[in-house]
Amino acid sequence: MSKWENKDTKELFKTITALNNTKQARIFLRDLLTEQEIIEFSNRWKAAKMLNAKISYIKISEATGLSSRTVARISKWLNSGMGGYKKMIAELHHGNSSFGRGLS
Repeated sequence: MSKWENKDTKELFKTITALNNTKQARIFLRDLLTEQEIIEFSNRWKAAKMLNAKISYIKISEATGLSSRTVARISKWLNSGMGGYKKMIAELHHGNSSFGRGLS
């Protein structure tokens, strides 16, 4: 088991999956994270979608404010990570995600 995979992280993931809508996600994540952390995560998600659309690192950095190093790391996770980015991009793009439907 990886260092980050433990009882506490499993409980956090379970809590996140129990959220029923965008409002619940917004208020829970705002209490859990700083405003800057929320912005950082949303920029990483935006970068992953842009990378998937084959947009250049330079344009992604300009649009998100992320460093080219961070964009490269996201690209690595997108292309050879656990598949989470690609799965959610595909599901949200095709409207197949129960997660996406539940968070409206």
